[in-house]
Amino acid sequence: MTEPEQPDLGEQPGTPPLARTTLDRAAHRRKDEAWLADAWTRGLVLVVDLAKGGRALVTDRPDDGVALILVPSSQAPDAAQEPWFLGVDAGGVPIWTVDAPVEATGDQRAATLREIGHLLDDRDAGLFTAAAALGNWHRSHGFSPRTGKPTTVVEAGWARADDEGQLMWPRTDPAMIVLVHDGVAGPAGRCLLGHNASWPTGADGVRRFSCLAGYVEPGESSEAAVVREVHEEVGIRLSSLHYVGSQSWPFPGSLMLGFHAVADPGQPFVLDPEEIDEAHWFTRDAIAKMIAGGYIDPESGVPMSLPMRSSIAFYLVEKWLRG
Repeated sequence: MTEPEQPDLGEQPGTPPLARTTLDRAAHRRKDEAWLADAWTRGLVLVVDLAKGGRALVTDRPDDGVALILVPSSQAPDAAQEPWFLGVDAGGVPIWTVDAPVEATGDQRAATLREIGHLLDDRDAGLFTAAAALGNWHRSHGFSPRTGKPTTVVEAGWARADDEGQLMWPRTDPAMIVLVHDGVAGPAGRCLLGHNASWPTGADGVRRFSCLAGYVEPGESSEAAVVREVHEEVGIRLSSLHYVGSQSWPFPGSLMLGFHAVADPGQPFVLDPEEIDEAHWFTRDAIAKMIAGGYIDPESGVPMSLPMRSSIAFYLVEKWLRG
């Protein structure tokens, strides 16, 4: 039986950094114990240290990117849990992941997906994102919520079963994230960013500003969640919105649904102090300086920055900036 042909999502322009992948997940193989046993012997393994924030070993590429270090299964460390099957790469090689400590040697270093996700190529971005999401789910679902008894890994890591055979599958929580802007083209255009009340100011005095975000509630569409969250957090009413794209954010298990929306900057802010303690409309020039790492608010004198480049928030902001 040949593997089903998979679309390559890595070459599409404008793809969020953690939405890129070339991995064939080969879900039809997850219950095929004979095939899995053979796939383990000829597979490669991504070791992720979930206890240390989800670090994996990487090495720098000549093009200023970063590559994951995968090892043959014969060299994989003994892991506390069974290996989890991620899928098959474009060359037909089975790829697995295990949760185990990592130790950097030579030109290797340990890094998290947050830190280097945007620097990975399409294959590695898909591998690390899937491994982090799957691993974080396993770490929080060792016991059945129905009986409280231990669960075991089944289906090559894509489900867990209790002692009565009841199955649990990896959970993904939908969340919306939106860049609100004024709809004005060119340098005069402005976008709305907020500082989350729970974010500490950096040791160098930098305050991070980002898009507004929140979980989609039961019985709610993602579009309705955008409208609700923006009004709840900053008191702004939107005049229009459109969907831009999505990516996994496996910290621990969200699917971020990204939007752009338009609003009138003349509306007064009404901040929810438990969520947003500061919000501003920023010009394209200010955003460009933030990306370059050199923006200081002219009124407060406080240096301000954007989220990490692996986040969909940065993607939404940069897409607007280039718009």
